[in-house]
Amino acid sequence: MKVAFLGLGIMGRAMAGNLVKGGHEVTVWNRGAGAPVEGTQRAGNPEDAARGAEVVWLCVSDTAAVEHVVFGLRGVAGALAPGAVLADSSTISPAATVKFAERVRALGADWVDAPMTGSKIAAQNATLIFILGGHEASIEKIQPLLAAMGTQFFRMGDTGKGQSAKLVMNLQIAMIYEGFAEAITLGAKLGVSLDSLLPLIQASMVRSGVIDYKAPFVQKHDFTPNFPLRLMLKDLKLILAAAKETRVKLPGLKAVEEIYDLASEEGHGDLDYAATLLLLEKWAGLKTQ
Repeated sequence: MKVAFLGLGIMGRAMAGNLVKGGHEVTVWNRGAGAPVEGTQRAGNPEDAARGAEVVWLCVSDTAAVEHVVFGLRGVAGALAPGAVLADSSTISPAATVKFAERVRALGADWVDAPMTGSKIAAQNATLIFILGGHEASIEKIQPLLAAMGTQFFRMGDTGKGQSAKLVMNLQIAMIYEGFAEAITLGAKLGVSLDSLLPLIQASMVRSGVIDYKAPFVQKHDFTPNFPLRLMLKDLKLILAAAKETRVKLPGLKAVEEIYDLASEEGHGDLDYAATLLLLEKWAGLKTQ
């Protein structure tokens, strides 16, 4: 399949590479130069990348970036072929997704919201889980691409529902990790080491996939970004905006957002979101590694 892949960040670079390994013809574009992705062709702008593509796949930072890449100067919209599918793996506003899809469909193409979960390692290993919203026929069309980049996908409903479900997932991830970070900070102050606490956590109902994934990095105080804190903060703001639109109160998440804001102010925005632990340790007077 002929694919344009736009956005070669932490996730996108590996995803584009896996499409090549899957036998697809891939043209890439990225805002910055960066290293080439083996087996791909590079385009000078999104419009040129999308020209002639059966599927245009986006993986960019936020709602504004999606709008610019698709509808801005030399954007994808200028070259979408009739019947093409635009799949968006960025995590963006569900309401904006619905509006973007309407504009793309007016051009004779279609839109699938396709955010994913699994982080950098899953992107590298082609084990991502995709969370989809859109027409069934378009999802069926992109299935070979989903299979090249991931192991599972879930259609959550019509356009926007994939993004909505992704926000719900990230709400849980942020709160589960924050509970873990606060617990181990208190444990350290009470003289219970993380090394002794982890086997207990993993043997009990407290165990979670979030803790299983993050604990090895936390033990080493390795906050190399798998999912940067600044992007999780962006997602927390999207979640709170969606909650406000739907008149849902999320007091716990509001408190977590404040921690992320303060961690960002401390200069941790480009570290992994697990680096909120550094702020908790600072407040507790613990010496960080």
